[in-house]
Amino acid sequence: MTNSDLKTSFERDGFLVLDHALTPGEVAKLLEEAVGICRGELGDIRGALPAEAADTDDDVLRRFLCVHYPHKLSALLLATMRHPAIVSALTSLIGPNVKAMQSMLFIKSEGEPGQAWHQDELFIPTRDRSLTAAWIALDDATVANGCLWVLPGSHRRGVLYPNREHDDPRYDCTVESYGFPFEDSDAVPVEVEAGSVVLFNGYLLHRSLPNTARHGYRRALVNHYMSAESLLPWAVPAQGVGMAQADFRDIVLVAGSDPYAYKGLDDVREPRVRPNRDGGCDR
Repeated sequence: MTNSDLKTSFERDGFLVLDHALTPGEVAKLLEEAVGICRGELGDIRGALPAEAADTDDDVLRRFLCVHYPHKLSALLLATMRHPAIVSALTSLIGPNVKAMQSMLFIKSEGEPGQAWHQDELFIPTRDRSLTAAWIALDDATVANGCLWVLPGSHRRGVLYPNREHDDPRYDCTVESYGFPFEDSDAVPVEVEAGSVVLFNGYLLHRSLPNTARHGYRRALVNHYMSAESLLPWAVPAQGVGMAQADFRDIVLVAGSDPYAYKGLDDVREPRVRPNRDGGCDR
C-alpha cells in the first residue's frame, strides 16, 4: 500500500493495519521484556505487588492487566516507540514531526475484561485532532481472546461523545461513551497476527471484549502519538486530577523536529498499574 493509499484508507475508516510490521524475533524480545517489567526487574511500578523469586513467569503476568508508561522502564520499549515501520506510517498520516506521550503494556489473560466504547482523544486532548494510537499485537489477537473492535468512520464528524459510568462486568473501566449514532452491529473486529500494528485515530470509537479463550494471553503494547506542532493540554499529576498545563512536555520525539524544544522536557509521569474498576479508567 502506498503512502497515499494509507492516508486515504485511514481518513475514510479511522484505522488501518500494518501486517507483520514487527518480526517474530522482535516480538519475542518484547514478550521477554514484558516478563522482566512485571517482575519489577527493570524498576518500580506504582501499585504493583512484588514478585517472589519462586513465582513462575505465568504467576507474575497474571497479576497484571495493564502497565502504564513502560517505556520509562525499558530501553527496548522506548526504541519500539520509534520503530521505523510505525514511524514511517505515522509521518504519512500525521506529518513529518511526530511526538509520543504515552505507552501502555496490556496483559490480558483468559477471563480478564476488556474496555467499553471510548475515544482516546477524550482522555488525551490534542489541539489539531492528530492523536493516533499504535496498537502492537504481541499475541495473535482474535475475537475469542479479546481483540479490538472498531466503529469504522466514527471519527469523521470530529465529535467527542460524552462518558457515563456503567456496571458492565465485561469491562475493566467504569466509564463508557454513549449518545453516538452507531449500533454495536456496526462494529467490526480487528483480528491481527502477532507483530501486526493497528493504527487508529483518537476520535475513533473502539472497545475490546473479555478474553474468553480457554487459556492464554492477549498481550499488546500501545503507544500514543500526535503532531509535534500541536500543544498538548494534558493533566499534570502533581497539580491534581483535572488540572492541565498548556503544553504537556513529558514527551518523546519520534520523527522530525520539535518546534517547542526551547521549553525543555519534563519527567512527571511514572510507571504504574491500571487501577481496578473502582478506580475508574484513569489513563
